[in-house]
Amino acid sequence: MRRRNFITLIGGAATAWPLAARAQQRAIPLIGFLHSASPGPFAIAVDGFRQGLSETGFIEGQNVAIEYRWAEGQYDRLPALAADLVGRQVSVIVAVAGNAPALAAKAATTSIPIVFVSGGDPVSGGLVASLNRPGGNVTGVSWVATALVLKQLELLHRSVGNPALIGALVNPSYPDHGVQLGELREGACDQSRDQHRAGRHRARY
Repeated sequence: MRRRNFITLIGGAATAWPLAARAQQRAIPLIGFLHSASPGPFAIAVDGFRQGLSETGFIEGQNVAIEYRWAEGQYDRLPALAADLVGRQVSVIVAVAGNAPALAAKAATTSIPIVFVSGGDPVSGGLVASLNRPGGNVTGVSWVATALVLKQLELLHRSVGNPALIGALVNPSYPDHGVQLGELREGACDQSRDQHRAGRHRARY
C-alpha cells in the first residue's frame, strides 16, 4: 500500500463512527489517539490523520480536539494510556500500530467507539468477532501483515535457493510476535515438504 493511501486511511478510519452525533454531548468533540510507538517516526502518519479528518469537515483546534498518547514501544503502558483517554471522555479512540493499542482500548471501555489501524489479524487477535460483522464497539482496518511472513519466506527461498538455516529478528515485547513466529515455522515446514516432494518427482524421470 502506498504511503499516501495509508496515511489517508488513518484519517478516514477515525470518522468511521459519526462524531457529530457524539459531539452533541460536548461543545467540541474530543478524539483520543493511541499509538504503540513514538511520535517522531510517525509524524507523516499524524499529518495524514489530520488531513483525513479535514476532508470530512473536522479541523483540529477549530471544531475537533485530539488527545495524543504514545506508548513509545513500551506496550505495558498502553492500558494506562487507554484508561486515561477513557477518563477524559473522548468521543472515539483511534488505536494505531498493531493490535495492542486497540486491545488496551477495548479492555478500557465497552461504550466508546474504537477505530483501529493495524497489521495484525483482528479476528485471531481478539479484536472483533469477524471481518464482516465485527460487533461490539470496535471496528477498523487491517492489512494482516502477519500473513506476509509466508510470502517473505517464499521470496527468500527463491532468491538464495534452499537455505539450511534461516534467522529471524523479532521483538519479544511485541504482542503479535508469537503469531509471526508460528507462521514462519509453519511456512518453513510446508516449503521443506514441497521441495522434498519436488525432488522425488524429478528423480523419477
